[in-house]
Amino acid sequence: METGYVTSKGQLVIPSKLRRKFGIKAGTRVNFFEENDGIKIIPVTSETIKANIGFLGKDGPNLLKVLMEEKKREREL
Repeated sequence: METGYVTSKGQLVIPSKLRRKFGIKAGTRVNFFEENDGIKIIPVTSETIKANIGFLGKDGPNLLKVLMEEKKREREL
């Protein structure tokens, strides 16, 4: 088990051993998932993206189209 800490600004310090293991570098986006017993943190690295390409199959939504529509809505705000 590795232990990190939270700064006064709410920033989370991830131990270097885990950063190296999961390829987390400065600027790496992470996703937070709330679970019944805690929080799960998943780094969004190129390896994560490559591993999940195609998981929706060919019948999934056109993600580029969905992203473009979302960006359009954001600009309208």
